[in-house]
Order: sequence, then C-alpha cells, then structure tokens
Amino acid sequence: MFLATFLRTVATVVLAALMAVTTDYCVNILILKRAEVFTPWMTMVIVVIVGGPLFYFLHSQRLNLKAAKRDLSHSLKIQRQTAEEAERRRREAEHTLSRLREHESLYRILANNLTDALSMWWPDGRRRYNSPAIERLTGYTPAEFLVAPNLLGVSDEDGAKAVAAIRALQTPSDSSTLEYRFRRKDGQEIWIESTYSLVPKEEGGGFIATSRDITERKRLAQELARAAEEAQAAAAAKADFLANMTHELRTPLTAIIGFSGLLRQSSGLDETDARQVRLIHEASNTLLGVINDVLDFSRLEAGLELDAEPFKPCDIARSAAALIESQAQAKGLPVLIEFGPGLTPLLGDAARLSQVMLNFLSNAVKFTSEGQIVISVEQTATAVGQRLRMAVRDSGIGLPDDMHEAVFERFIQADAGVARRFGGTGLGLAICKRIIEAMGGRIGVESAQGRGSTFWFEVELPITETVANDLPVASQPAPLERPVRLLLVEDNAANRELIGALLAPFEVEVDMAVDGVAAVDAFKAGKRYDLVLMDVQMPVMDGLTATRRIRALEPMGIRTPIVAMTANVLPEQVATCMAAGMDDHLGKPINPSRLLEMVARWGQAEAA
Repeated sequence: MFLATFLRTVATVVLAALMAVTTDYCVNILILKRAEVFTPWMTMVIVVIVGGPLFYFLHSQRLNLKAAKRDLSHSLKIQRQTAEEAERRRREAEHTLSRLREHESLYRILANNLTDALSMWWPDGRRRYNSPAIERLTGYTPAEFLVAPNLLGVSDEDGAKAVAAIRALQTPSDSSTLEYRFRRKDGQEIWIESTYSLVPKEEGGGFIATSRDITERKRLAQELARAAEEAQAAAAAKADFLANMTHELRTPLTAIIGFSGLLRQSSGLDETDARQVRLIHEASNTLLGVINDVLDFSRLEAGLELDAEPFKPCDIARSAAALIESQAQAKGLPVLIEFGPGLTPLLGDAARLSQVMLNFLSNAVKFTSEGQIVISVEQTATAVGQRLRMAVRDSGIGLPDDMHEAVFERFIQADAGVARRFGGTGLGLAICKRIIEAMGGRIGVESAQGRGSTFWFEVELPITETVANDLPVASQPAPLERPVRLLLVEDNAANRELIGALLAPFEVEVDMAVDGVAAVDAFKAGKRYDLVLMDVQMPVMDGLTATRRIRALEPMGIRTPIVAMTANVLPEQVATCMAAGMDDHLGKPINPSRLLEMVARWGQAEAA
C-alpha cells in the first residue's frame, strides 16, 4: 500500500511540477519577455515541497477508503453467512422438535394398543402379572420377570424414587410417573418411563405400572437442547460480530469524516483539491450510511418498539422535503408537496414514519436525473381513526414488474447494474417494510421501467386533538456562556487531534488522557473539569471502569458530567454506559454540531 501511494504521489508531483514550469515559462518568457525571473528549478522545488505531502495524504486516504470498502463487503458477507447458518440451525431444531412430537404421538398409539409393558403387584409387593411386551422392554421373559427382585436392573437411587412415588398414591384415581435408567438382561442401559396407579381393593388391591422405553425420546430431547444452545450461540455470535464490526468501522471513519470535513472548510485548497476532499467526505458518509442501515436492520430483526406521540402528517412531509432539498437542487429536481383535504393530527411514531419518507425521497433523488419529485399526503376516515397514505412519485428509471415485491426484501436491488451505478446495500426498503408492517400497515410501489415510480405506505392511526410541537428543526448549538475546561479521554491519537481541532475555535480548554488510568489519575490529583468526554474501548483501563472509579473519587454533592464518546452505538451498549455512571452518549463518527451541543449542554451545567 505504501509503495502504491508513493508511486501515485511521485507521478502526481511530477505532473504538477511540469505544469508549473510550463506555466512559468509561458508567462515569463513568452508573454512578459522576462527571462531573468524564469526559475524552473525553484518552481519545481516549491511544488515538490508543498504538493508532495498533500498529494501523498490524499492518495493514502483514497486507498484507505477503498480498503475500508473491501473490509465492509467482507464483513457483510460474513454476517450474511452467519445469519444463514443460524437459520439452518433453527430449521434443524424445528425438525428435531417435529421428530420428537412424532415419536410422542407414536408412543401414545402404542399405549392405546397395549403395546407398553404392563406389570401388576399384590399389596404385599409380590409381582402379580407381566404383559408379553415386558420381554421386548427388559430382555427378560414374563416368567423370568415375575420371580425377579422388584428393583432388578434399577439403581438404588431410582429404586428409592419409585418406592416413594408408589407410597404417595392415595386413591385409584391418583397416578405417578417416573423416568429412570434400567439395565436390560443383555447389559444395555435404557431409559424407562413408568406410570404407577393403585388397583381398587375390590379387584385385589396392589398397584399397576405401565412402562415404556423412552431412550429415543431422551436422545432427541438432548439433541434438541444442544440444537437450541447452538442456535443461541449463533445468535450471540451474530450480535457480537455486529457490535465489533460497527465499532471497528466507526473508529477510523471518525477521523476520515472529521478531518475531511475540516479540510472542506479550508480556503487554501484549489478547485481540484476541494473536489477530491469533497469526494472523500461524501464517500465516507455513504459508508457510514451503509453501516447505519445494517445496524438498523439488525435492531428491527430483534423487535421494533414503537413510540406513539401526537404529530401532524403535513409536518412529516415538509421536514423530509427540507432535508432532501439540497440534494434534489444539485440535480435540478424540484420537490413538490400535495396535501389532500381534511388532514388532522394523528397519534403514532412520527420518527419512524419520517425515516420511511426520507428513504423514499433519497431513492427518488438517487434514481431520477430529470423531471420532478412529488410528495402526496392523504387521509381517509376508518372505524378506528384515520388511514394515512403518504407517497413519493418520481420520474426516474422505474422498476420492472417482477421487482415490485422483491425490492422490499433485504439486500435486493433492481439489478446488479443499479448497484454498481448508484450504490447502496439494498436494506433501506427492507427496513421501511419492517417499520410499516410493525404498525399494522401496508407498503408498496407502482412503477414501470423507464417511467418512474411511486412508493407509498398506508397506516391506520387514531386521531388526536392536540400536538405539543411541530417536528423539531435542527438548530445551531447555543453559544458558550463561559469558558469550559474539558477532559478528553481517547486512546486514538487521530481522534484526539480531531476533537481538539473541532473545539479550537471555541472557549474550550482541552486536557487529554490516553486511557482510563490517566483520567482517574487526573481526578486523584484534584483536577476539576466542567465535562469529561470518555471513550469506552481503551487499553489498560476501559471507559466504563474509569467512570466507576471517578464516581467513587468524587466528593459528596459533586458530579462531573461524563459523556460517552464511543463507536458502541447499539441500544444495549448505550444502556451499559448509562449504568456505569455516564450522563449522555455521543456516537462515533463525531458530528461537529452534536459535539458542540454536548459541550454547551453539559459543560455549562453546574456540577451536582
């Protein structure tokens, strides 16, 4: 990788140097006729000194991004294989359970036809009768078994259990079933299930036992238990893999997205450099979107919890249109909104509905090169409230008829050419389908190839009278009222530099610690901070342990705000951070606005 980057850098520097010398020659020799100021060697040296490191950095970042993309593809393949293996084991478990039920049904049929071994005892404990099936069960003939000791072939422990079960019987309607090991006449050990009941006194008294061989059932039960354990282990492995994959991908993306975002704001870049930096930033955000799609789909597989709140359907449409407006304008696509009559506030999960609309709109912009995009919102009365129908119509490439259903399945796109041309994971619409179906609604598409598409959903929701607030609009973080002293605990040097650069323009004094031990030592030394940004996964001492120790060191009545700054973004991981004593969570890659919001919110708070 270093050699490839170096060679590309050398080629770019040589080209830039030649262009600079040529320009110098044209201006000073051909145009200005000033040969004394024509300094080709100085020009080339300046280009090499200034452009070499910059071109090397840009080429290395480009190669790193390609490597990250390959790693993600490999990770997705492994996850898919893991999911398929889990599904296969689940089917095997279901098949085993089906076989177990089949055998149990067979045992019942045999019992009804008196094929189970039947034994009777007199009240004094002497054997009274053994059915012919006793020989198939024990290897002893009925005559042999009739004179054999009562606990023949049974261990002392199981024998004591059998005696206790029989003595516990009070009336002929009572019964007691016992499973125990039995050693047959040929030495083979089997499992027997015996059901004991009393014989009425008028029929001679004593007790009767119906026994059957349950060795196979025991074996199947053990296989089922093993299959269930393996399925659980596969599910746990999938969850661990997902958590590790997202963490390992988000950590380098923090630096890539953050520094490329800072470079985009630089006025020292020429047009070509600015375009390349923009491409790096956009590609990194695309990769982050893929990671978020995988996470979101996995969360939905585990079960979706809906958060019902009052909302206005028209606000969802306006908010989604505003978020996608800049992308649409860049392609010259107007975004129009059509409202039907009688729109009223409803009670439902507005955030999830907004997520579905944003996915529809993102696809519309992605697959439409000319024309327009139209959002429609309609409501019709139903028995339980209102049926909300929201749709996005575009004039894009459309879908063939055979893809109208398949496009809502995971990892499915119209064809391989679409994936190569437009990118994406094929998870977005699958996530939308899970969300709408969890609300009891319907989702679909009306489309013809080359004639555009209309993606729509319908959900039935109750009416509400009031809406507390419109959908929140992203706002700039509040300015700092006073200087903030902040402790940044982060083992990754690039991330430390990035956070420092993001906070440099503000009145934030940043102390840095490379692991949890250094953070705890700072508090032991009596240092006071307005806010601690704490990474979680670090060598020597992790952020969770460091937080617990800092909380133990703090005097009564003093609580320094600690915000988890980590690539661990799964709900259970966030809950673990809160349980360790942290106050908030900031996921990686770091969003600059979100970072400043955290500093303004927690850094300005009075320690409690």
